[in-house]
Amino acid sequence: MIDVNDIKTGMTLIIEGNLYQIIDFQHVKPGKGSAFMKTKLKNLKTGGTIERTFNTNIKFEKAHIDKKNVQYLYNTNDEYFFMNMETYEQFSLSKDQLNDDRYYLIENMNVTVSFFDGELLGVILPDKVEFTVESTEPAVKGNTTNNAQKDAYTETGLLVRVPLFIEQGEKILVTSSDGKYSSRA
Repeated sequence: MIDVNDIKTGMTLIIEGNLYQIIDFQHVKPGKGSAFMKTKLKNLKTGGTIERTFNTNIKFEKAHIDKKNVQYLYNTNDEYFFMNMETYEQFSLSKDQLNDDRYYLIENMNVTVSFFDGELLGVILPDKVEFTVESTEPAVKGNTTNNAQKDAYTETGLLVRVPLFIEQGEKILVTSSDGKYSSRA
């Protein structure tokens, strides 16, 4: 059990039978009344986020998440195949299980999968992923507005807003947490 005053960002807790990861928290001490903790939580099974307030005398059960290093191999239709790097055992995940993370998977990429009580929670991607620009519009001459951007599609079908100087066939880095262009690779 962990006291609500000891929580940290990124910690995983079991709250009312659900598995949550702490995204953000703030300890509030009003002028009148008792202190409380405002939290922003991500449900690791549904992916949804909620905001909850707790009294400072609450205790939660800390969840132990198992992580395994795997390699993404390939996909066919709606199935994505991975291999455990320690046992060489192969398994697949559906398009629905991966959600938008599937757009960041490139063949032979090493990723981490997380489990809780043997149930798969999801894929943990690297912070930045290198992509090749498959298609983009040519830059329009004279369009020199500050931070002017255009749409570009990667080899996985991910749509990224990129600066005008990026051309088809170039390699770019994209931040996996927000899907934004980071730099040329």
